[in-house]
Amino acid sequence: MKKLTIAALQLPTLGMQATKLDFYLRNAHSRGAKLVLFGEYVLNHFFKELPNMPIQMVKEQSLKHIELLKKYALEYEMIFIAPILIIENNQYIKTIVKISSKSIAYYEQQILIPYKHWDEKSFFSNPIEKLKTPMTFNIDGFNIMIMGGFELHFDPFWEEVGDKKIDLVLLPTASTFESHNRWREIIKTKAFLHGCYILRANRLGEYRDEKVKWKFYGDSMLVDPHGEIYMMLEDKESMLIETINKETIKEHRKSWGFQKELNGRKKL
Repeated sequence: MKKLTIAALQLPTLGMQATKLDFYLRNAHSRGAKLVLFGEYVLNHFFKELPNMPIQMVKEQSLKHIELLKKYALEYEMIFIAPILIIENNQYIKTIVKISSKSIAYYEQQILIPYKHWDEKSFFSNPIEKLKTPMTFNIDGFNIMIMGGFELHFDPFWEEVGDKKIDLVLLPTASTFESHNRWREIIKTKAFLHGCYILRANRLGEYRDEKVKWKFYGDSMLVDPHGEIYMMLEDKESMLIETINKETIKEHRKSWGFQKELNGRKKL
């Protein structure tokens, strides 16, 4: 029976400090975690704070964290999935990095939040192109996909989850404004409809503008293929470590057969 132990870190922005990270990663390693997911804007500051920071400082922050995670990947034989900002031609690109002991790869988020009060689309220089399959990889027989938090809302990404028989979706987020229930229900529904586990890592911390306090509330969670919350953190700094089971995925897909019905019609 195939199993995989995974972890989600629920943290505020780390800044340049590494002591806290070392504590959590040693703990994850001791409990057999093979993969660790970070929330959005943990390795870098929230994007609304960036105009007040020198871009070179942000670049150095990203490079330092990448080197640090490379060191831990080698030391602990773990894979890290972490949203991180990269700078190209003096412009910000919002990415998610996958760091293992053998390689580094980047996924550029394809759909960014476009709203007046939260306009990542205008701030970042990610290209607007025809949608591509998000980054996928395999660990110990589990097919895994990385999805940007906002991308959760768009069906083409979930069609790829079905087509590629994804077992685990990794969802780093930076959710706020009392949106707890909406995110919980969407994640539970997506996990059930696609017969997969979803691991969400949501950041902590606050940002204040002239009118509003933005409170990032945690709620990091692992949801199983039955659409049930298997484990959830609350609103405190913490780490979630759980083991997922391939048999649970197989049983759900066999019982409900949603993808089987779709696949049969694709051949007509």
